[in-house]
Amino acid sequence: MRFVYSLLTLMMLFLLAVGGAGLYAVHLLTKPVALNEDRLIEVPRGWGVNRLADYLEGENIIEHALLMKLYARVNAQNAELKSGEFMIAAGSSMVELLDQFTNGVAFHRQVTVPEGATSYEVVQILNAEESLTGDAIISIPAEGSLLPETYNYTKAESRADILQRMRSAQQAAIDELWPKRAANLPFDTPEDALILASIVEKETGVGGERARIAGVFVNRLRIGMALQTDPTVIYALTMGKHKNDGQGPLGRRLLSKDLKVDSPYNTYRYPGLPPTPIANPGRAAIEATLNPEENDYFYFVADGTGGHVFSKTLDEHNANAAKWRKIRKAQGN
Repeated sequence: MRFVYSLLTLMMLFLLAVGGAGLYAVHLLTKPVALNEDRLIEVPRGWGVNRLADYLEGENIIEHALLMKLYARVNAQNAELKSGEFMIAAGSSMVELLDQFTNGVAFHRQVTVPEGATSYEVVQILNAEESLTGDAIISIPAEGSLLPETYNYTKAESRADILQRMRSAQQAAIDELWPKRAANLPFDTPEDALILASIVEKETGVGGERARIAGVFVNRLRIGMALQTDPTVIYALTMGKHKNDGQGPLGRRLLSKDLKVDSPYNTYRYPGLPPTPIANPGRAAIEATLNPEENDYFYFVADGTGGHVFSKTLDEHNANAAKWRKIRKAQGN
């Protein structure tokens, strides 16, 4: 009988020890790792949990690589990990880290180029992006050859890589959209479409107006009427090297004397399209230009709310322009 009691005692002690070890393991798996601040961790392609656990232990982020490996095996998380960069938060546990590296979303580096940025401005944006590698870009790409949007990139990509992606994206956009253009447009080439799209892009920041403004310019081109658009004059004066100091691309208002500048970009003096785009149009502006609204408008002017008011006759336009001058005067501009 004493033997039976001794055996039961040993079994109870064993179970308590196992239970205690299990509780301690749970404690280690769920307690915060040794990080005082968020940290970016790169996982190379082909890494598994074993390699990751050893790395984290070597960096003194976790204390027990073996425990992470065992936990991953028990939970079927020991397959190849996602590659890329991951931002791990201070206070994360081993369980949370493992879940992030196996199921989470990789950290995205990104740079945003606004629609209507000139190629000069694009270069300034990329050169100022500190996370991008490679030499600063010196040569300015052809105007209109880049597609403005937000680009995600990896640690390994350079400024030149992003620039090439922008070129490829713009070419892909025009290759896709050109065959879908409306019939009987007053221009014959994708290059001309990009020129007009860049003007449409610079004329309005209101998405719903793009097709209507494109329609106005198409109407003018069809009858040989000068486009008379201020952004082309601004480009004639700056060649895209805008001041961007909060006072407009010229650093001042466009003046009446500016409209007389002798430049092929000045659409007040020279009818038809300017020789090149005046900015890099986004996809929406290209789509609007290739499928403009069919309307009878030949004029538009700012309405004081960020949009424009459209008119069919010069008399209507002059009346609308007078209203805009009153609004601008009241605004102190």
